[in-house]
Amino acid sequence: MLNDLSSPASLVATRRSGKPREMIAPGPDEAQLGRILAAAMRVPDHGKLAPWRFVVIGEERRDAFAAMLQQAWRDEHGAEDRPDIAAIDQFARQAPTLVAVLSTPVTDAKIPVWEQELSAGAACMTMLTAAHAEGFVGGWLTGWAAYSPAVAQALGHRQAKVAGFIFIGTPGKVPEERPRPSDESIVSRW
Repeated sequence: MLNDLSSPASLVATRRSGKPREMIAPGPDEAQLGRILAAAMRVPDHGKLAPWRFVVIGEERRDAFAAMLQQAWRDEHGAEDRPDIAAIDQFARQAPTLVAVLSTPVTDAKIPVWEQELSAGAACMTMLTAAHAEGFVGGWLTGWAAYSPAVAQALGHRQAKVAGFIFIGTPGKVPEERPRPSDESIVSRW
């Protein structure tokens, strides 16, 4: 394990986001990834709708994933920009494990779409915490691809929105602590 995870509070307090481009192998094996995904499926889910889907993009599919992202970029932006295409290629191939989390709200349910979208966000965060508990580092990225209908459709869900791309691996460097807000700046009592 990366840190002392002797209590639930220390598990959450010691989690750090890692930069996917700095992650190295190994990533989680199938059993570990199964536990990470199972934890993410336990998030609050008003109405028991499971308004999210997880698409594991295996290492053997990264070339195809990169090609799909590049084509979606070209279709949406009209012209090929070499630095953007290079960044897309790097995005698709970083970190040993990549999971696209899709927000798939059930629009005819009585549960508000906003609550369903929050559930997808909770699934992303739980996935990161579970990856940390398994001894890995995770990073949650979005970028233009998360807002591309063509990318969501290519991932198998035309009406979905990409809540995020979750990258998981072993840290190539220890993730840095970033400044956090003070309690006084964000906590009030009513």
